[in-house]
Amino acid sequence: IGWVDEGGLLRMGPQSAGSKPGPACYDLGGERPTCTDADLILGYLDKDFFAGGKIPLDYDKAVEAVKKHIADKMKMDVVEAAAGMYRVINVNMATGVREVSVKRGEDPREFPLVVAGGAGPVHACMIALELEIPVMIIPKESSIFCAAGMLMSDLKHNFVRTYPTLLDKIDKNKFISIFAEMEREALALLREEHIPEESIQFAYSLDMRYLKQYHELNVVITKEEIEKVDINSIATKFHPEHSRLYGYSLEEQATPIELINVRVLSIGKTVKPKFIQEEYKGEDPSGAFKKRRKVWLPLKNEFAEVPVYDGARLRFGNKVEGPAIIEQVNTTTFVTPEYSVLCDKYGSYTMYLNANEEEIKRKLL
Repeated sequence: IGWVDEGGLLRMGPQSAGSKPGPACYDLGGERPTCTDADLILGYLDKDFFAGGKIPLDYDKAVEAVKKHIADKMKMDVVEAAAGMYRVINVNMATGVREVSVKRGEDPREFPLVVAGGAGPVHACMIALELEIPVMIIPKESSIFCAAGMLMSDLKHNFVRTYPTLLDKIDKNKFISIFAEMEREALALLREEHIPEESIQFAYSLDMRYLKQYHELNVVITKEEIEKVDINSIATKFHPEHSRLYGYSLEEQATPIELINVRVLSIGKTVKPKFIQEEYKGEDPSGAFKKRRKVWLPLKNEFAEVPVYDGARLRFGNKVEGPAIIEQVNTTTFVTPEYSVLCDKYGSYTMYLNANEEEIKRKLL
């Protein structure tokens, strides 16, 4: 939900309208302006094709909500207010990506951005530009990406036991018995889920920290290190991992290492579905062309007529140059002028900065 704070600044969230009453444009009683209302005003969503036309959107209700709660309070027109909402939510999401990557010692510019959720592809380009990410992957069923992943993933269970002690003071018998106990529990649980024993795997790790620290880090260890209670080997893994995450280690100072938790991850391997691969159909996407529509271009601060394509009719090899819109029953992809989209053999989209085109083609075609 968009709102203006006491200082006159535009905010997005953390409040949400949910699906009921939902955005104002759903016309189900919601009166507060949401991200969906802004996307509709800016032309990214088709009021007659939302959810394949099953949920008609009320453009006037969206305008009314944005005008009353944002535009009038900030003394701007409705389009400027909607563009501001779009910009703020994109920055919020980019900040979220930074928090789960940079804080782990990873540079988001070195990874492709996997875009999920029904609304994700509408915002993906601007988030990627904010983070300087050159490549994005939009799965064929991005709107149900998490649910599909759950159904196709291996079964996993995490077991943890608290065992606070200095690493060099570990009771070897207790250390081994704790892992053995968790393994037995994990094995019994996966058997109840009808996973054959040959499809069961285990992973082991420890939560550790330097003495008197307040944060732990997780270090993966082997079955052999557990059975031998190989303290030196475990410590040798801890120091560089601490250095990688926090930029320093205290190995030379011989600072004691404190063990906090021991963990077992049980994995039940499941049978994976086979994905259908399409034949290459060439770059021309004209067979999927639907119409042209006015869409707001954020970096130019203006509307422009852009082609709209039917995602269900795009084929392997088809290339869509931005600016453009790709519509599916369950999601909409907004391609800004800086990016292009290449449809892969599984029906997913690879969206990339135009400067990276040759590299992307070598990998996908």
